Amino acid sequence: MNKVIQWFSVNLENLISPTGAIFIISMLPILELRGGLLAASFLHIPIEVAVPVCILGNIVPIPFILLFVRKIFNLLKNTKSFAPLINRIEKRAMSKSDNIKKYEMIGLMLFVGIPLPGTGAWTGAMIASFLEMDIKKSSIAIFLGIIMATIIMSLLSYGILARFI
Repeated sequence: MNKVIQWFSVNLENLISPTGAIFIISMLPILELRGGLLAASFLHIPIEVAVPVCILGNIVPIPFILLFVRKIFNLLKNTKSFAPLINRIEKRAMSKSDNIKKYEMIGLMLFVGIPLPGTGAWTGAMIASFLEMDIKKSSIAIFLGIIMATIIMSLLSYGILARFI
C-alpha cells in the first residue's frame, strides 16, 4: 500500500497542491483516509492541516454511496460487461457484514474505524446500504468510525511511522 500511496502522492503533487492530493487520496476507495494520512506524512503536511482535509475527503463520497449504490449496482447488473464485477464487489462487501448485522451501529463504527484491509468508510457505506440500515444512523456510525480511524492512523502516520521516514 505504501508504494501506491507514494505513487499517488508524487503524481498528484505535480498536478495540484499537496493538500489537494491528500484530499483526493482520501476520497478514493481502498486508500481512503488511511492512505490520505500516510501520504500527508510522506509529503510533510502538518497533522493539523492533514486531519481535517483527510476527514472531509473521506466523508464526501459516503452520502452518495448510501443513497445510490444499490440503484447503480442494480442497473449495472443488467449489463453483460459489468454484472460479474458488480456481483463480485457485492459478494465481497457482504462477506464482511456479519458483525454489522449483529451489532448494527457499533458494528458499523468499528468496521469503519479499525484500519484493516478491506474495511473503511466505502465498504461500510456499501454494507449499510445493502442491509438497508437507517441512513441517519449509518451516517453517524460511519462518521464516528472515520474519527476512530483518524486517531489510529494519525498516531501511526505521524508518530510511529514518521520516525522511519
